[in-house]
Amino acid sequence: MNIFNRFFFLLFSISVFSQTVNLDEVVVLDSKISIPFSVKYRSVEIIDSQMIIESGARNLIDLLQQINGLDIRRQGVAGTQADLYIRGGGFDQTLLLIDGMKMDDVQTGHHTLNLLLPIQLIDRIEIIKGPASRIFGQNAYNGAINIVTKELPESENNLFEIFLGDISYGSNENFNFSINSLLRLKDKYSSLFTFSRSKSDGYRFNTDFVNDFMFLKSEIKTSKSPIQIISGFSEKKFGANGFYAIPTAIDQYEETQASFFGIKTFFERNNLLFKPKFYWRRGQDEYIYIRNNPSVYRNLHISNKLYFDFDFSKFYEFSSINFGLNFSKSIISSNNLGDHERFTSTLYADYSIESKNKKLKFSPGFSISHFSDLSFHFFPGFDIGFDLTEKFNLYANYGKTYRIPTYTDLYYNDRNTIGNTELEPEHAITNEIGFKYNFNNIKIYSSYFVRKSNNIIDYVKQAEEDKWKATNIRNLNTDGLEFNFSYTFNNQSNFNIAYTYLFDESYVNDINFSKYSINSLRHQLNSKIILNYSDRLFQTFMYKYGERSNKSSHKVLDSSLNYKLSNKNYFFINVNNLFNENYYETNLVPMPGRNFLIGIILYID
Repeated sequence: MNIFNRFFFLLFSISVFSQTVNLDEVVVLDSKISIPFSVKYRSVEIIDSQMIIESGARNLIDLLQQINGLDIRRQGVAGTQADLYIRGGGFDQTLLLIDGMKMDDVQTGHHTLNLLLPIQLIDRIEIIKGPASRIFGQNAYNGAINIVTKELPESENNLFEIFLGDISYGSNENFNFSINSLLRLKDKYSSLFTFSRSKSDGYRFNTDFVNDFMFLKSEIKTSKSPIQIISGFSEKKFGANGFYAIPTAIDQYEETQASFFGIKTFFERNNLLFKPKFYWRRGQDEYIYIRNNPSVYRNLHISNKLYFDFDFSKFYEFSSINFGLNFSKSIISSNNLGDHERFTSTLYADYSIESKNKKLKFSPGFSISHFSDLSFHFFPGFDIGFDLTEKFNLYANYGKTYRIPTYTDLYYNDRNTIGNTELEPEHAITNEIGFKYNFNNIKIYSSYFVRKSNNIIDYVKQAEEDKWKATNIRNLNTDGLEFNFSYTFNNQSNFNIAYTYLFDESYVNDINFSKYSINSLRHQLNSKIILNYSDRLFQTFMYKYGERSNKSSHKVLDSSLNYKLSNKNYFFINVNNLFNENYYETNLVPMPGRNFLIGIILYID
């Protein structure tokens, strides 16, 4: 009997002899999260709605920058353009989800954060650091982030409201506003619509921007299960001074669009939970090398991806099984990359079992994916956790992950760069151990992980006059240590400090020139203090220090003063980069000096 047969036999045997219980009798410790991983036994962070308010952040990008282990490299401000890295990986190795729907871009991971939800629409953010391919498949190489939007309020009465979401003004003629409308038709239908705009003249030449976003969330009540419809549209137009090519290319310009539409529901029967989803994501990217002369060089890429997800959960007294089938169709049309299609099918299964005293939990699982233009890939993993005491938990996990080449890796071509249709997927094996201590007003988390990556894609050449060519050339070993300490004092104010250390060891053979050197955050220190002066007035100070592998470093202090006007309505004054630090986050694009933003924001209940 081979290892796969044994694994399925084990799942079947345990399922048969486990005692089934009704769903409403099951006490799920992680009922507040949507991602199917244990908060106690993985490096999972939950940013809830109260933490979002206390963060002082005014957009999703600035909020994520406060989380250790996440490296958000901005080009510009207000979320105009940024790349998302987790634990030293690449921006193509991180998966973003909105309400459990995958938002990966088939052109390039550079567009992962193009769908920027207004922060007041977010109920919570679920961040898993470490391999997650056994559940989410492709792209969850180093982790995944799930953004959960606000629930629609229930009412027995008809209601229609239009109200201001936020309005603010700041440095460099930065103006932001959003409006919301709420519709309820008794217990049959409810919806929330939001329109937001952020614009600025820019903090230096050719960094002006206009960012628009529209969002609609609806719910139709039926006799059996509610049907939820979610859609969003983002459009960004911005000057891209030095963002791409070389720093001296100061006249670059870009327009991006990102949109999505999804329908989902759930069914419960005989202790089985079934959650089908259908959703679609579209991306459009227009890049112009010289803003006022598009004929010199222009790229236009349009991508579409359709998803069908069928997820099942079966619950028992001391165990549960999660399994599912996911199908997707990717289509891209580009004047540079060409026209291409890909069909992907994925089967996954994850089994969780705990001891009768609930102190020991073990979760093995796997995913199998097939790509129409590649082949089959099998990726196993497991989590194990043990409660030494009610407040002190130990855990370990193992996972094999992968990332297939993007269409940019495969087909991009200009006078300096050429893609490679022979590229192989990147692979990695990650092992992690850690502990969590949670006692009264003190929380301490720490973990150590080792990731061994193969077939890392880089752009290389043998002679200086050659073109850069996408090639599988590197093996990369990464060791990481994370530590997080939080203390709440006077039952009101809070202090948090978090540190991450990364060490990369790269192996490259027979290559004379490499375009992308490793430049992860070797040392990352984030510290936040929240001072509650009264029931209505609080101030947040956020300190961020980072030192990269190339020895460049930055230290930035931000402040946010907030006054509660009523319920979830706040007046705020933000001052960013208080010390007027001169620093870069990526590509030698200077970040703005000291700047301010003042306004009013309403967080939706």
